[in-house]
Amino acid sequence: MKPEDFAQLPLPPKALENLAQMGYTAMTPIQQQSLPVILQGRDIIAQAQTGSGKTAAFGIGLLEKINPRFFGVQGLILCPTRELATQVATELRKLARYLDNIKIVSICGGQPIGPQIGSLEHGAHIVIGTPGRLRDHLRKQTLNLESLHTLILDEADRMLDMGFEDDIRFIIGATPEKRQTLLFSATYPDTIEAMSAAYQFDPLRVSVESQHDDSTIEQAYITYKNQDKTETLAALLQHFAPEAAIIFCNTKQTCSDMVAALRNYGLKSLALHGDLEQRDRDQVLIRFSNGSCRYLFATDVAARGLDIDSVDLVINADLPADPAVYTHRIGRTGRAGRQGMAISLCSDRETYRLKRIEELQTQAIKALKPLASPSPDKVPEPAKMTTLCIAGGRKDKLRPGDILGALTASGELTGDAIGKINVTDFSAYVAIERAVSPRALELLKQGKIKGRSFKVRRL
Repeated sequence: MKPEDFAQLPLPPKALENLAQMGYTAMTPIQQQSLPVILQGRDIIAQAQTGSGKTAAFGIGLLEKINPRFFGVQGLILCPTRELATQVATELRKLARYLDNIKIVSICGGQPIGPQIGSLEHGAHIVIGTPGRLRDHLRKQTLNLESLHTLILDEADRMLDMGFEDDIRFIIGATPEKRQTLLFSATYPDTIEAMSAAYQFDPLRVSVESQHDDSTIEQAYITYKNQDKTETLAALLQHFAPEAAIIFCNTKQTCSDMVAALRNYGLKSLALHGDLEQRDRDQVLIRFSNGSCRYLFATDVAARGLDIDSVDLVINADLPADPAVYTHRIGRTGRAGRQGMAISLCSDRETYRLKRIEELQTQAIKALKPLASPSPDKVPEPAKMTTLCIAGGRKDKLRPGDILGALTASGELTGDAIGKINVTDFSAYVAIERAVSPRALELLKQGKIKGRSFKVRRL
């Protein structure tokens, strides 16, 4: 018997027979690492991508603890979108075929709440849902979690990206302190670490990151003449066409000048510096972090607290005087298991700074060959997402789930077309795939959110 065989696990014969019928012959890496621990009742924080087999990992473990004779909610699974919740529910029902009378209820936004209340009134063993709608049921007292023994957060990082942190904390607050908590996330940002520390007990860290390339930062520099600095930067962006790049400048004036100069090459960018009002700063950060803008110029002071995992290129438009600042800057890329690149622009007068910086690095900073001159006709693809701004926020009792529900209620848009949702006190921002953003704008303008009409515009 191979170590990856499901038969190695302490599962009943009927469960193993059902797995065989489903075509589950050998465990995936995430199942090998997590299932034995889940079956022991321990908390885990697992890094796993979509398609890794994580649903079966937490599903098999959850079903083994369900008491079919008791129709109270024993397992709760939180998912970021209705589509994922539906997929999980479908998979779980297949895994539960060896058990009699297991009731699995899906509770998601964008669907009528009445039938959901009816389903819950008749009892459920497992509830799967999106954070906003689950919070609604808890407030209405139509969902009781007093008998819960297993809480599962699936794609936890995406739920936080979509602005569900408050809802998640509210839901967890309604669960018993003595429970098993399983947290699955594709990445490990600081917010995930904080959530694990707050709500898990001695969790075992499980990762299948070894299937991917190790995170590295390739460091390089390119020389330029003073009058060619903007051209060199434009050439770099056209040549590498990064999805997300942070370009560091030593002064706010340089940030503003560079943003204006790049427009001549069709390169749209945003600037982050100390002169921005808080609202403008929030909008810049939101648009960059949700994928609505590909290029962000920033000063070191303004970039403090900037925590974005998906930056694949950092450019030093100005070399910093302090080598430690350089190290801090380039640490913005190559995160969360991704490969990153850092390129510095260097004039003849700045070679001494580059040498001081290289002395602190563990790898050589290689020289890039001269690039072809930039062309206004060679414009990279626009950002994948577009940001819609809603003139209503927390003060209007708007929550991410309300916005998600309004966008998906008609069935024209799916959760996959919707990115991060950020709700501030007086405004809300939702990232939409560019191709469907005009229709999303119409849906929000013509429809209602929580029964109210709000002004909506595209940033």
